[in-house]
Amino acid sequence: MGFSGVVFSLLVSMSAQLPAAELSVEAVEKLPAVQRATEFFVRESEWILQQQIRLTSIPAPPFHEEERARYLEEQFRAVGLEQVRRDGIGNVLGERPGLDPDHLVLVSAHIDTVFPPQTEIEVRKEGDRWVGPGIADNGAGLAALLALARALEESRLHTEATLLFVANVGEEGEGNLRGMQALFSDGALRRRVRAAIAVDGSNAERLTAKALSSKRFEIIIRGPGGHSWADFGLPNPIQALARAITRMTAAPIPTQPRTALNIGQIEGGTAVNAIPYQASLKVDIRSEMESEIERLESALRTAVAEAVAEENTWARTPGGPLEAEVKVIGQRPGGELPPTARIIEVFRAVDNHLGIKTSIQRSSTDANVPISLGIEAVAVGGGGRSGASHSLREWYDPAGREVGLKRILLVLVVLAGVEE
Repeated sequence: MGFSGVVFSLLVSMSAQLPAAELSVEAVEKLPAVQRATEFFVRESEWILQQQIRLTSIPAPPFHEEERARYLEEQFRAVGLEQVRRDGIGNVLGERPGLDPDHLVLVSAHIDTVFPPQTEIEVRKEGDRWVGPGIADNGAGLAALLALARALEESRLHTEATLLFVANVGEEGEGNLRGMQALFSDGALRRRVRAAIAVDGSNAERLTAKALSSKRFEIIIRGPGGHSWADFGLPNPIQALARAITRMTAAPIPTQPRTALNIGQIEGGTAVNAIPYQASLKVDIRSEMESEIERLESALRTAVAEAVAEENTWARTPGGPLEAEVKVIGQRPGGELPPTARIIEVFRAVDNHLGIKTSIQRSSTDANVPISLGIEAVAVGGGGRSGASHSLREWYDPAGREVGLKRILLVLVVLAGVEE
């Protein structure tokens, strides 16, 4: 029997699952190949850091990840992955073949950042920290992906399941998880994936096993437009949006289940002395329960219709009524793993072994997609510390990164099995 067979049998019974998993972790850690891999994280810490800095320095705004994807494709080959390719949407894939090609364990990190194309990216050192937009999210995750692949190659650690490494596009903002959505739309690949780990950011205690649902809308109101004096009395798209906002924000928002409605962007008008011909806003609705998103979507659509009708009634100058369009610009599926999910129990066992306090969280990550499909998946940090995420002041401290990488490595080996 291969080592993974022992691991699998030890994890069958819930009553004995955690102690068995802990024993498995201890046995895995003692394997010579695993010891060589964990030593790599310390020995090559500077190489890992330089990869992170290099990746962060390559712009990857939403829908413009091409340059960074090219670099990652080169690095996937350099660290020894096989069948390296890019799919139709821009994801970079590489495999580390196992004895069982029909059994995949996926590990991924998203390529894109939240920052627009005009953002000046300069990574600089301030004390023990490295500062720059995207240095942690997701420079840390991508560096972890390369470090894991190279450590496995140089340690000659061979797993029973095939490991699929993916650097995916479209995690942030209006990317709408398009990279993961496309990846899992391939039915043949989806059926082979037994577990998935998305590496996002730094926090090595975080374990995102609950996928936060969300739906995003763009509301566009159009009208004839005109001069502020000569055409006063024409219906005004901005005034209609203001009426709609008042109604939307009056809708009750529960604290249980936790729910949020955010108006994040508003645009409209060409000059202070012009009645705008168009105005728009973008709304993000999130909830722990899908039915709350549906309720707030209904309230949103009613608010827009009533606001436009009220503005058209107010108008007293002929010229045509306002018209509204409500577009869905993003929808992220939700769900959550049961506490007894094998991947959670393995992470708990590894964390207990390493002295990490597991913190199970709910968030919107690349793990949303596989979780919604019934595949065991989590999102985790790649180690180290970070702060000021999604800002120009974002920072990363690599101290302790090797613990986060070891955590992921041990989980991968337990999930995939290893022949020694």
